[in-house]
Amino acid sequence: MRTAWLALLILTMTSLTPRIQGEDGPPNAVIVVDFSNPGISPSHWTLTLHRDGSGHFQSERGDPPVSAQQEMDTPNVDRDVQLSPDFADQVFKTAQQHHWFNEECESHFKVAFQGWKKLSYSGTQGQGSCTFNYSRDKDIQALGDALTGVAETLLEGARLEMLLQHDRLGLDKETEFLMEAAKDGRMRQICAIREILERLAGDSLVLDRVRRRARVLLASERR
Repeated sequence: MRTAWLALLILTMTSLTPRIQGEDGPPNAVIVVDFSNPGISPSHWTLTLHRDGSGHFQSERGDPPVSAQQEMDTPNVDRDVQLSPDFADQVFKTAQQHHWFNEECESHFKVAFQGWKKLSYSGTQGQGSCTFNYSRDKDIQALGDALTGVAETLLEGARLEMLLQHDRLGLDKETEFLMEAAKDGRMRQICAIREILERLAGDSLVLDRVRRRARVLLASERR
């Protein structure tokens, strides 16, 4: 009898495992955003995202526009990143609502070129992908904007690190821009660059207003 009960318990736990792990099964499901635009620098980047907000970001420099050639170009980035679990959960929910990107994303409208964004999903639900410059579906377009905003934040973090090392005075203008971009939504998930902001907030060798802006940004990402 004891053996029968043990076998039943194991069978029950096994049947419940997928629900314990979540709708998407094991935490190895992944969404990848692949962006390319040869007219800007970086001209290509990829963001890999897991359900818990962990991921990886990699960018490749391109030829900067003539108007930006006098400025310090963003270095190549290749690092692990951590976004908020709530943000990642919303990304996966949108993917699920759109059949894991197994649908047409591109609007084919005559709009300004913003860069090709390829959204890909791979996990226990299968796999899918779609590519667009501009999508007529408001959810997909909003998702593309949000993920592009995350990439902009990560690139900005790399610029801040470079300026801290080579041009501390340049941090004044750059942190002012970051404040504006975070406020109007051009940059998302400021928590992803917490480390460099904490360094700036505690560095007595940078301007007082740079330290103040870093503290404000750190406080805002905790809310």
